[in-house]
Amino acid sequence: MKPRTKLQKRVVEQSNSLAPITQKQYDWAFKNCFEHTARRLKNGTLTCLDCGHSWKGGHALYDTICGCTCSSCGTELKLLDTRKQTFKQSEYFGIITTRGNFQVLRYFFLEKYCKAGNPAQLFCCEVVQYWIAPNGKSVVMALMRTMNTWYYNSWNWSFDLEVRNENQAHLITPIATYPHKKYIPEIKRNGFRGSFHRLTPQTLFRQILSDCKMETLFKSKQYDLLRHFAISHYKSIDKYWASIKICIRNNYQVKDATLWCDYIDLLIFFDKDIQNAKYVCPTNLKAEHDSWMLKKQTLLDRQKKEREREHIIENEKQYQKLKSKFLGLEFSEGELHIKVLENVNEFYEEGKTLRHCVYTNEYFLKEDTLIFTAQINGKRIETVEVSLDTLKVIQSRGVCNQNTEYHDQIINLVNKNAHLIRKRMSA
Repeated sequence: MKPRTKLQKRVVEQSNSLAPITQKQYDWAFKNCFEHTARRLKNGTLTCLDCGHSWKGGHALYDTICGCTCSSCGTELKLLDTRKQTFKQSEYFGIITTRGNFQVLRYFFLEKYCKAGNPAQLFCCEVVQYWIAPNGKSVVMALMRTMNTWYYNSWNWSFDLEVRNENQAHLITPIATYPHKKYIPEIKRNGFRGSFHRLTPQTLFRQILSDCKMETLFKSKQYDLLRHFAISHYKSIDKYWASIKICIRNNYQVKDATLWCDYIDLLIFFDKDIQNAKYVCPTNLKAEHDSWMLKKQTLLDRQKKEREREHIIENEKQYQKLKSKFLGLEFSEGELHIKVLENVNEFYEEGKTLRHCVYTNEYFLKEDTLIFTAQINGKRIETVEVSLDTLKVIQSRGVCNQNTEYHDQIINLVNKNAHLIRKRMSA
């Protein structure tokens, strides 16, 4: 895409003069981004898949437990028992640097092709650059994508880096980042000390450079709130800012931002003073949240007989309009079954069974999230909220907002099937 704005033209000019990856960075990337293995045959013959050297293995049990070291290239290797001849690995590698007054995030596609008995063939190509100005505005330079837009590695290698409209494919999370990093002074000024606090560099840098409220959260070490508002775009920080300032003033650290925001929503519902530390800085957040949630549930139940049918019908139309393309989406792993909540009544049953606020706080009206129910043999165990912007799990809650023994399995299963959500989005 031809650069149009002054910022884009400056970025293209700076990008053209950006130094290529050095040999030291190249060697570090291939050493740290890939698993180094040795193929072992049944007769005990070992072959290093990095340099191609073969030798007769030692004590089989020792090698299995401790791995081995190639006597030719000195690489520590994990053993792979197989007769397979060829192997391919691909990963992404990142470099964080500066150019001019820009913070530059460079992402490289790495591929390692191994054939037993031959040295590994290595391929490295830069696919994405994020250029972030001191005011937080950014420009993406990237390769063109092939027609198969949902495939993660579908880059068109015959094109050069150009200015692109940012999309999901550019949100790369590299498996490793080169340890020698450079930062513009504005990022250090705004509180950055080296840790990204489970956010991607591009998300963190743009947030703390462009939004003074996010900068304040970062400097006051309210990291969970920072992550929450950076990922959950459907919630505006302005709604909670007065309460957040009370927390900061009273040195109250919000450890569970999602639960705390839901709790503030409940206080607003009951017209409580959300600038009073007594309310917004609870000693036991979960107990207070559950208490107010039960009060709201009781109130809603009391009113249900008069207006529940009309309420459900009205919101059912809205929910079907918002989420019709996702209805019927489900996936399983063993006895674990996860599916999209099909209607508003299912939200009610989910909230009632698991005793949380998925119904009372009207999650079915949120446009940028998708709600799943995780079940074992038909029994509801956790409710999962997924951001439709990032396709990341925002939260997964069991009975009374507690995690179950299946919590990690549920999140992993949803993440593994994120491509099914993406496919429905493009339908």
